[in-house]
Amino acid sequence: MSTTNTDPENAPEWEFKERDVYILQELSDDPQLSSRELARILDEEYDIDVSHVTVSESIRGMREQGVFREAIVPNEEYFIFGMFEFKLDPEHFDETWRDALEAIRGSPNTLFMFLSDGEYQWKSIMMFPNRRAESRWIHQFYKDHGKSVQNIRNSVVHNVLKFRTDPELLGTLYED
Repeated sequence: MSTTNTDPENAPEWEFKERDVYILQELSDDPQLSSRELARILDEEYDIDVSHVTVSESIRGMREQGVFREAIVPNEEYFIFGMFEFKLDPEHFDETWRDALEAIRGSPNTLFMFLSDGEYQWKSIMMFPNRRAESRWIHQFYKDHGKSVQNIRNSVVHNVLKFRTDPELLGTLYED
């Protein structure tokens, strides 16, 4: 079964097999599992008999097709996190938007960036070693790209209570 996506042009080209979903679910639960361990789990828990080589090839294929992304996310105790919302300036937007977008997306402080509707259309989750570094980033961004945005609204993200994908959600990728 193919997945559906809000942007079909960027959707991975992957036909999910039942085992692929189980592999993703197990890796979501424990990203350190080896292909041998996954093959054993598939056999014991899902009655799917495949070799560890097949599991490894499936993982590699899904990775290459962009089915999932791998990111190193340090423990939240090492950094401070902030949610940034960018209100765009329509007067200068046409000539300045691309540089500003690329600066946010390309910043080493940006963990996650997305577009949304509403008054603040660009949003990002960013991480900094301390509040002073966060303040310097905002200052420099306004110096370099102030014509692109009318306002940056940032909120402190503290007490991160959950940061993971639940394996159950991945079951929706394959339905008989």
